[in-house]
Amino acid sequence: MLKQRIITALLLLAVLLPAMFYPSMEPFTALSALVMGAAGWEWARLNGCREWSARLLGGSLGLAVGLFWWWGGLERAWAEVWWAASAAWLVLSVVMLRRGVAGWLSWPALWRLGGGLVLLACAWLALVQARIVGLGYLLSVLTLVWAADIAAYAGGRAFGRRKLAPTLSPGKSWEGVFSGVLGVCLLGWFWVWFDQRFPAAAPSLFTQLWTASPVWAVVAFVVLAGTSVVGDLLESLVKRGAGMKDSSQLLPGHGGVLDRVDALLPVLPVAMLITSTLKP
Repeated sequence: MLKQRIITALLLLAVLLPAMFYPSMEPFTALSALVMGAAGWEWARLNGCREWSARLLGGSLGLAVGLFWWWGGLERAWAEVWWAASAAWLVLSVVMLRRGVAGWLSWPALWRLGGGLVLLACAWLALVQARIVGLGYLLSVLTLVWAADIAAYAGGRAFGRRKLAPTLSPGKSWEGVFSGVLGVCLLGWFWVWFDQRFPAAAPSLFTQLWTASPVWAVVAFVVLAGTSVVGDLLESLVKRGAGMKDSSQLLPGHGGVLDRVDALLPVLPVAMLITSTLKP
C-alpha cells in the first residue's frame, strides 16, 4: 500500500508541478478543470447517482468551468462569490456537524447534489484566481492546508485525548486541532521570513496578512486552520451517509480526488475572501 501511495503521489506531482510553474495559466487552468470534473463525478456517486449519470454530471461540471474560462470569467474579481461560498461553508459547518449523518440525509437529494457541485465550482474558481494572484500566493494556501493536516495528525497521535467528532472521524481530537493551528502559525512565520529574504511580485497569503496586521494575521491563521478541519469532517459525514470509505479509487493508494482535496475546498474561497478584504 505504501509503495502504491508513493508511486501515485510521484505521478501526480509530475503532472501538477509543471502545470503550476508554467509561465502562462492555460495548462494549470485546463488541468484543474479536468480534476474538478473528476471531483464532480465522485460527488454525484456519493449522493446516490448511477454511474452513467454521475459521469454525465462530472463531465458537465468540467465543461461548465471550462466554458466559464473561455467566456473570460477569470478576468474579473469575484468578491461576491467568496462571500457566498464562505457563508455556505459556515452554515454547513454549524448545521450539518450538529445534525450529523441523519440530518444530512434528511435534506432533499437535489439540494445536496446541486449545492455540492456549486461549491466545487467555487473552489475551482478560487484555485485558479489564487494562481493568477501569484505562484507564491497559491503555494502558501496549499502548504497551509498541508501543514494543518500534518501537524494535526502528529499532535493527535502524540497528545490526543478528547475526541473532536467521534461519530464522523474517530481519529481526530481537539489536541490535534490545536496542533494544526500551531503548525499553521509556524508555517506563517516561515513564509513571512521567506518573503522578506526573497521578495516576489505577489507575496504569500501569510505576508499579506502579517503586513496588514499581526493580530489580524493570527486570527486569520486560526480561522483558516479550522476551516480545513471543517472540510475534512464534512466529507467524512457525506461518505458515512453514502456508506463509502473513499470517494472513489481513482487515485490508487489515496482513494479519490475529494479525499485529497476535501480540506482545501473551503479554505480556498475563505482565503480569497480574507485577502480581498485587505485591498482598499
